[in-house]
Amino acid sequence: MTHTSTPAEPLPTALVVIDVQESFRQRESWQAASDPDVADKVAHLVDHARREGHLVVWVLHAEPGSGTVFDPARGHVRLIEGLAPQAGEPVLHKTAHNAFTTTNLGQILTERGIRHVVTCGIRTEQCVETTARFASDLGYAVTFVVDATATEPIAHRDAPADRPLAEVLADPRTLLPAEIIARTEYALAGRFATVTTVKELTGS
Repeated sequence: MTHTSTPAEPLPTALVVIDVQESFRQRESWQAASDPDVADKVAHLVDHARREGHLVVWVLHAEPGSGTVFDPARGHVRLIEGLAPQAGEPVLHKTAHNAFTTTNLGQILTERGIRHVVTCGIRTEQCVETTARFASDLGYAVTFVVDATATEPIAHRDAPADRPLAEVLADPRTLLPAEIIARTEYALAGRFATVTTVKELTGS
């Protein structure tokens, strides 16, 4: 069963905050991110969720042994400063793109009777979109808060790897963040999720 709109009647809701972590800020590509201050919008969503009595779930991406900024051994797999879980809010570590496959998120949502999942975080078209799609396929009503997500330029598949950011941005084949976000909105809306903004969701 797939839900494509926010329910008229309030459902037990969880805000799932995905990969808003220091790892991204350590990469050169973050200089070209769609919203380097996305954590501020996420914090606003978190405050709203808590006031409404919704569950807040924190998800971090980890690649143990990789030697990258996502390797926990390097110390960057942590929430961006200004974000902090409260007592009782689960903190999960995933190794897949979606927040379900390698965590017990599904079990947590089931135990809490959650039927509506609100998603935000990094990156728009990758882990956040993938989680929204997965949640929809599992039968949850899904809300995708697009301006509480952020992403970075995507190089063309045939472009050389590990180029400096300036070369990536100069390549006309590079997909820029604004295009990525627009494509994600079109892909999700009416199919997998209700696409909304922080202001529309919170009223402020």
